[in-house]
Amino acid sequence: MIELGMETLPSHSDSSSLDVNPLSGLALLQKGCQQFGFDLTPAQLAQFQLFYEELVAWNQRLNLTAITDYQEVQTKHFLDCLAGLPILADALCESLPLTRPVHCVDVGTGAGFPGLPLKIAMPRLPLTLVDGTGKKITFLSQLVAKLGLKEVTLVQGRAEELGRDNAYRAQFDLVTARAVAPLNTLVEYLLPLLRREGLAMIYKGASAPQEFMEARKAIELLGGETVRLAPVQIPFLEEKRFILLIKKVKLTPNLYPRAQGLARKKPLG
Repeated sequence: MIELGMETLPSHSDSSSLDVNPLSGLALLQKGCQQFGFDLTPAQLAQFQLFYEELVAWNQRLNLTAITDYQEVQTKHFLDCLAGLPILADALCESLPLTRPVHCVDVGTGAGFPGLPLKIAMPRLPLTLVDGTGKKITFLSQLVAKLGLKEVTLVQGRAEELGRDNAYRAQFDLVTARAVAPLNTLVEYLLPLLRREGLAMIYKGASAPQEFMEARKAIELLGGETVRLAPVQIPFLEEKRFILLIKKVKLTPNLYPRAQGLARKKPLG
């Protein structure tokens, strides 16, 4: 299930090909994190800068993201991902930055969102990144190495498969997902991976309240209990965002997740 491709890292030595304003630096990211209640160290800022450069370089052929503008990556990717930290810290009764080693799996991570920004901000976070596309896993493997991140595991696979595999089922303290699927489908992917008392932290846009109404029965059926549906304000953005926290209060029935594709074709509820 774990497959790391062998693809050569694209060169980005020509800085003119990168949409970087050297005068602005990562000011938006720094100020945004301060609004969230924590500061990034110079080393962490350097990691975010390298993350941006690698994302843009690889995006020229892998189509990882439609967002490549330097300012927009800081707000719509980095800060958007980090917006979950104050809510998570509150749920764990901790302050920021978190120091507890919460074992996290990021499902449908794509270009590493939200998992890698969370890992950079919380270096002690043991992290598993899951995606079904081999080329994205290749990108992530080289990115993780360049960023010097430790305790990061890369898995190529589908959430339905992992949720039925004892190596992953009920093994995580935290599961995250951002822009993966409608909520009544997504919870069937996520909740089987959580230990009892673990948390699912789900990033959603303006449709979150309606999606939550449609997913309430599925959440309960899968062993979850909603802790919080919180509107969040991303610094320097006007778009409406929500963070949904679900606590795993009982074991997920063995029937779930169902076979590949059923969660999308026939959502629970």
